[in-house]
Amino acid sequence: MSSEWFSRPDDERYLSLTDLYDAVRRRAEFAQTRIVETGAVKVEASRDSAERLALWLPGRHEPVAPTHWSFGQLCSLVAAPSFYLRQLPALLAGINLQHGLFSHRAELVKTLEADDGRIELRAVTGPDYGRIWDHELVAAVMKIAGNGYAVESAGRARLEYDDA
Repeated sequence: MSSEWFSRPDDERYLSLTDLYDAVRRRAEFAQTRIVETGAVKVEASRDSAERLALWLPGRHEPVAPTHWSFGQLCSLVAAPSFYLRQLPALLAGINLQHGLFSHRAELVKTLEADDGRIELRAVTGPDYGRIWDHELVAAVMKIAGNGYAVESAGRARLEYDDA
């Protein structure tokens, strides 16, 4: 676990559960869920990069960038192999994904969109999906473990618990 912690970018390393809680709570504050029709989602190759796709969601005036995870969810929704589509040029992948969205029978999906300087589509689920936010999980862990904090010891990080 410590090797994973050390390999993360600096802004993803948290020295205490309170720091982690604050970060994921802030992320949730910049996010929203909406229910949209799959046929109303427009897919196009991004103007900034011919390698990337942009999604236009109903009610948004700017494109949304899918994350690796949400792209896979969209592909799964329309029964398109995400591994294959990721290897195609963005234009071809976009055409295939758009066709799948237009012909998808389950017309409604719930989106999780985050806007923290860059608008991302973080998840695509069924309309009845109940979301448990990361900060809710961290709060539950804090009730059990108190406020853990990382301490450097001989060049290695370990988690100690503070019951206060």
